[in-house]
Amino acid sequence: MNDTATPQGETLDTRGLYCPEPIMLMHNKVRDMAAGDILNVIATDPATTRDIPQFCHFLGHELIEQTQEGAEYRYRIQLG
Repeated sequence: MNDTATPQGETLDTRGLYCPEPIMLMHNKVRDMAAGDILNVIATDPATTRDIPQFCHFLGHELIEQTQEGAEYRYRIQLG
């Protein structure tokens, strides 16, 4: 796992991790961030295509973008 800050937001790399680990790491990461901040998540677990939109819906974050590049899933989230 790797997380980095860029001008485009924070990046949380959860490649190789499986449910529920990506969501648990996201919960921990957003605690250190402010409303309006951008979180980019990279994942390889197909369950994230269901879990991350639900995470955003229930916690009031906006899922700005969701894409798949090969076996990687990428999410861009604006914190609410």
